[in-house]
Order: sequence, then C-alpha cells, then structure tokens
Amino acid sequence: MSMQRNLDKPIVTLDLCGLNCPAPLLGAKHVIDDLRPGEVMRLISDCPGTPDDLFAWSRHTGNEVIGTDKLGGRRVAYSIKRGASAAARPTANVTLDIRGVSCPGPIIEAKKLLDGMRGGEVLHLVSNCPGATDDVNSWVKSTALELVAKQETAPGTYEFFIRKT
Repeated sequence: MSMQRNLDKPIVTLDLCGLNCPAPLLGAKHVIDDLRPGEVMRLISDCPGTPDDLFAWSRHTGNEVIGTDKLGGRRVAYSIKRGASAAARPTANVTLDIRGVSCPGPIIEAKKLLDGMRGGEVLHLVSNCPGATDDVNSWVKSTALELVAKQETAPGTYEFFIRKT
C-alpha cells in the first residue's frame, strides 16, 4: 500500500493482483471504509470478475468507481471515490432508462419528460451512450436544470439525477 498527499488523486493504492474474486472487492471495502467522504483509493486487480463486483457494490454503497485504467496484461487500476453513504443517492420522481439509444437521443427524451415535470422534481436518466456524460453536463449548464448526481454504475453506463428548477 502506498500513500499520496494530493487529495485530487488516490491517497491509497491497494494492489491485489493474483487474488481471485471476491478478494479484490473485500480489500477495497476494507480500505475505503477508513477513508473520508470524497477521498479516492486506487485498486489494482487482475481478476476478470472485479469490474462487475465493484460496479454492483458501488450502486448499493454510495461509493463511486470514477475511473478505470488498463495497466497491461489483465491488470486494471480502478479509482474509487468514497461516498457519504448509500442514502446519499437522490430520490427520483421519474426514471428514464434509455440504454442503447445514441446521442442526442438521451437528451431529447429527457427534455420531453422534464418539460412535463414540476420545479423541484428529479429525473433519473440511465444511459450507456459514450457521449452522454459530456452532453448532459453541457445541457444542464445551458438550461435551468441542476445535475444533482452522476454515477457510473457499470462500465460505460451512467446514471444522472437531474432536478428541474
């Protein structure tokens, strides 16, 4: 395990290469439980089941897998941000699961739903379009909407919580 001082980067690196699932997930859980909300750890694993385990775990814990880096061979580094708690996940009034639809489709459909919603209500948008993150960020900044939360829940699949103001 190594420590770093810059809070914008992982402060702990845990290399669990050579261990099979669920050991990488259990190791990550042990370390991240000792971090403060917002701090980031880096988990290095070569177990092919690790991404599925981490993304499923993050959906239920409020922690967030904020990045993955292939290191060569089967080794992958996962950056995991400590969340406040599973309760930190916003409550949505409407869910739009639009996986499989290419951009700008997710934004167009989300706009249709939000147009019919009242101020303060939250839309939960699920998309696996590669451009969705940039599109949603730009769209929200140019409108009277608030991006309450964003989370990658599986490799390439994002959930956005958008509040109509």
